[in-house]
Amino acid sequence: MKNTIQTLLTQALSSLKTSGVIPSETSPEIQLTRTKDRAHGDFACNLAMTLAKPAAKNPRELAQLLIDSMPAHDDLDKVEIAGPGFINFFVKQSNTLSIIDTINTQAETFGLSNIGAGRKVQIEFVSANPTGPLHVGHGRGAAYGATVATLLSAVGFNVHSEYYVNDAGRQMDILGTSVWLRYLEQCGVDITFPSNAYKGEYVKDIAEQLFAQHDKNLMHPATAVYEDIPADEPDGGDKEIHIDALISRAKTLLGDESYRQVFDLGLNLILDDIRDDLKGFGVEFDEWFSERSLAGKGLIKQAVERLQAANYVYEKNGALWFKSTKFGDEKDRVVVRDNGQSTYFASDIAYHMDKLDRGFDRVIDIWGADHHGYIPRVKAALQALGNDVEKLDVLLVQFAILYRGGERVPMSTRSGSFVTLRELRAEVGNDAARFFYVLRKCEQHMDFDLDLAKSQSSDNPVYYIQYAHARICSVFRQVKEKQLTHDTKAGSESLNLLTEEHETSLVTSLAKYPEIVEKAALNEEPHLLAHYLRALANELHSSYNVQNYKFIVEDTNVRNARLSLINATRHVLHNGLKLLGVSAPENM
Repeated sequence: MKNTIQTLLTQALSSLKTSGVIPSETSPEIQLTRTKDRAHGDFACNLAMTLAKPAAKNPRELAQLLIDSMPAHDDLDKVEIAGPGFINFFVKQSNTLSIIDTINTQAETFGLSNIGAGRKVQIEFVSANPTGPLHVGHGRGAAYGATVATLLSAVGFNVHSEYYVNDAGRQMDILGTSVWLRYLEQCGVDITFPSNAYKGEYVKDIAEQLFAQHDKNLMHPATAVYEDIPADEPDGGDKEIHIDALISRAKTLLGDESYRQVFDLGLNLILDDIRDDLKGFGVEFDEWFSERSLAGKGLIKQAVERLQAANYVYEKNGALWFKSTKFGDEKDRVVVRDNGQSTYFASDIAYHMDKLDRGFDRVIDIWGADHHGYIPRVKAALQALGNDVEKLDVLLVQFAILYRGGERVPMSTRSGSFVTLRELRAEVGNDAARFFYVLRKCEQHMDFDLDLAKSQSSDNPVYYIQYAHARICSVFRQVKEKQLTHDTKAGSESLNLLTEEHETSLVTSLAKYPEIVEKAALNEEPHLLAHYLRALANELHSSYNVQNYKFIVEDTNVRNARLSLINATRHVLHNGLKLLGVSAPENM
């Protein structure tokens, strides 16, 4: 009905342009919103107030001209002017109630649309360095990214989801060296573990597998490992210089082939764990894109050469610098170091160049909030390469802060002190985790209350919604047990019996669902759907609490109408939860 009214207003606008009442070049956006109070109708529009200045007319006068120019429509009961010039639309009850049959007919497809028209969207999320297990902070990016991808698919976009595997670079070298040092401990070598290495128990587990595979064949004495190595931070040195020196020593002592075996063992075991963890969380990717493959395909070299050809690269102190300040960045950035090695930034340029070269109409990056400063330089590089930077959207996700028993749980990947996503899932379940992660806007800080997520009360939003779905299923089990006939496609004769205020309110809420899905998808705001489902569940529970109100009654028409209404509610709850990656249980 919303689309119908917008069409009527468009026709009225066109008529007023033709008659010269409104300047022909005026092209206002027709904003139609649902009213909060049904006394003001079902929909309201501020078009008359928007047009008042260009038309040089009083808004109320202009509102009347718009109403007079609109074609008549059988589904509208009346149209009124309110306040300074709002146009309020009252939809006939029979039309409003028809949404029930629509939902029950379309069932699992209700709310899906083709707004995206098959346009190709690439969405990259999580992309955590494979230097350790995913923790609860990564979980928020995973839940948010997966839900945005699902929502975009639901409204007709062709979505390609991707995980960018950082399988090269310094952090991975720190991991490889950490594994090798723990392996040396397995061999009985007395070492002092670096303060800046990865300290988690998982590193010891990988080292045990390395020892099982190679015995002591990769062992070197402590004197060879630590000879002339700069001091670590606890000994008055620099922890960064110390770990970099140990990385270099590991590569020298092991040689390319053996070092690569250590490096790849750590990488592959952790990456396998991440894949398994995400799959268990209901998050899967169309592609796992290797950073290493960029160099293998010559894409980094190609990106730098394209920047050089466009005169956006210069040499300084033996390194190659990208002129990112030309595009508003705070300083120029190194793309190739003085030792000939490309930087992480150069890899990122090549990766984004490749994304757009693959023909996506839109590219969405979901990064942690700490990457905020990285956005201008990536967009600068794309602009310098001649790409349309408007195709790239970067969404920042704040890490979740975990609370247990009112106490904040500290987390640090490097120190190994963190709660893994797998541990969180085991404690609160996938459903609560997926739902809680998308309850707030991605850029807002989030406190994850473990006690609330596990509680079975109306304060726990996911439990409250799932219980609403289960209650409806319980009603239909009772109908079956009583062997009562019912028809959940009741038709207007029965549906017109839904006249109680809580019934008509529930119908109005159900009709909003496709709009909520569309808005949540196009704005990348899954929290809108989460809050909608909670409000819908509240209306369903309120119906249960109405005195002397029952769904299963003697009158067949009334029974069919009420069962049709709650069956439609069941479909919407199920469909909405599915889009959020949450189950809709039939028993609780």
